[in-house]
Amino acid sequence: MKTDIWLHRLGSLGRRFGSPIARSYKTGVRPNLEESIVKSLFGIALSLCVAAFSMQAHASADALSQIKSAGVIKIGVNTDYKPFGMRDQSGQIVGIEPDLARDIGKRLGVKVEMVPVQPANRIQFLQQGCIDVILASLTYNQERANVVDFIQPFYYAGGTGFIARKGSSFKNWTDLHGKTVCGVQGTYYNRAVSEKYGVNIAAFADLTQAINALMNNSCVGFVEDSTVTAQLLNDSKLKGFDAPLPPDDVQPWGLAVAKDNANTPLAKFLSGTVASWHKSGELLDLEKKWGLPRSDWLQAEHQKAM
Repeated sequence: MKTDIWLHRLGSLGRRFGSPIARSYKTGVRPNLEESIVKSLFGIALSLCVAAFSMQAHASADALSQIKSAGVIKIGVNTDYKPFGMRDQSGQIVGIEPDLARDIGKRLGVKVEMVPVQPANRIQFLQQGCIDVILASLTYNQERANVVDFIQPFYYAGGTGFIARKGSSFKNWTDLHGKTVCGVQGTYYNRAVSEKYGVNIAAFADLTQAINALMNNSCVGFVEDSTVTAQLLNDSKLKGFDAPLPPDDVQPWGLAVAKDNANTPLAKFLSGTVASWHKSGELLDLEKKWGLPRSDWLQAEHQKAM
């Protein structure tokens, strides 16, 4: 069985147990046993990665040559982050970033193996050699830049978005001080609003768990990328919710490769690819294809690249 299938199944099992904070909303569960199981599952997943790719010099200068020789590039993508990465009714991974991943493979003339990742494990998967590239809505910040090499130019940008029940009293971000807000483990936005506005974050293993907690009134709202929160409001089950606050703190997203690969042929190839996406308008076309409103940031990057 392929490694990515094992990762998907193990990830699904891990999501059933949830994060330590998310588990606080459950009853009748032994947390210590549950936490041990979750750690074991992800330990096995990472071991599978290392075993499967141990022959590849993942962080070497000739990584691009090795990818071409193997005939496959392994790209970490989201599978529950509509419209950037999700599964369709047939189980296929689709969305803006999977479309971009396929374009990378086409340009290289190799097969693309999409490895499902989550915010909480995507960097670890890269560091362990499970994937060659992260293409999973990874927001740039200095802390992450210390452990991975971001590819520039960046390919997208998003601000912090917030949704709450209609009729809420929230008028400014400062109104969230001391309130409990749902989020997804490992995302940039959790720390951003926690440090900036004193918000208490209840972090869940995935988007589905976080939204379920929101609908069950386990938190006063949900924080995520503003493009994602805007898309969520199109879902009929969230018709009782809206976005009472404007997007905050817009930051760029980047592809990422393993640390100390910034000047390698792989990084240079990816940089040129992203630059061509901006110049050709490919990113703007994908934004339209997947139903997102036009991004001022993306439009500006397109104009700069012309």
